Amino acid sequence: MSAHQLGEIVSLVFMAFALGMDAFSVSLGMGMQSLRLKRIAFIGMVIGLFHIIMPFMGIMVGKAISVKIGELTTLVAGTLLFAIGAQMLFSAFNHEIKKVVKPAGIGLLFFAISVSVDSFSVGLSLGMSGVKIAIALLLFGAVSTVLTWIGMLLGKKVHGFLGVYSEILGGSILCGFGLYMLFG
Repeated sequence: MSAHQLGEIVSLVFMAFALGMDAFSVSLGMGMQSLRLKRIAFIGMVIGLFHIIMPFMGIMVGKAISVKIGELTTLVAGTLLFAIGAQMLFSAFNHEIKKVVKPAGIGLLFFAISVSVDSFSVGLSLGMSGVKIAIALLLFGAVSTVLTWIGMLLGKKVHGFLGVYSEILGGSILCGFGLYMLFG
């Protein structure tokens, strides 16, 4: 392996961690819901899959879409995260409201899209750079899966300590992260 190839892989590992930190941060909040380990494992795999699909889609349309799409994806992701967090907050204060957004079904789909949509923009640039696409996609998926698991397991531990207030904290984390994506 040449120094250039090693440098490229190291760069991709750092990029994978940067992209996976969204999933980690948001998973801390989601992990505060009472979830079984099996569900946490499944959610991590779905997040990892979306961290492969989204940059792949970005790579495929890289030359056809302008740079402006990066701003739009951040806006959509931030809005989705804020909405999920707000719903968690409202359900924590009003016990009559059923949880609409759970990390299952359509809720899991929204969750996965919201934390992986920024990797679409990264895919746009990767498609034009000539990087080893298969290695990049596998690294993005593996790192985001592991970071999601870590975040959800840490969130689960915090839930045990905070009890009833954990949903408020989890919703606040999601709202804050959504606002950060929108305005930060």
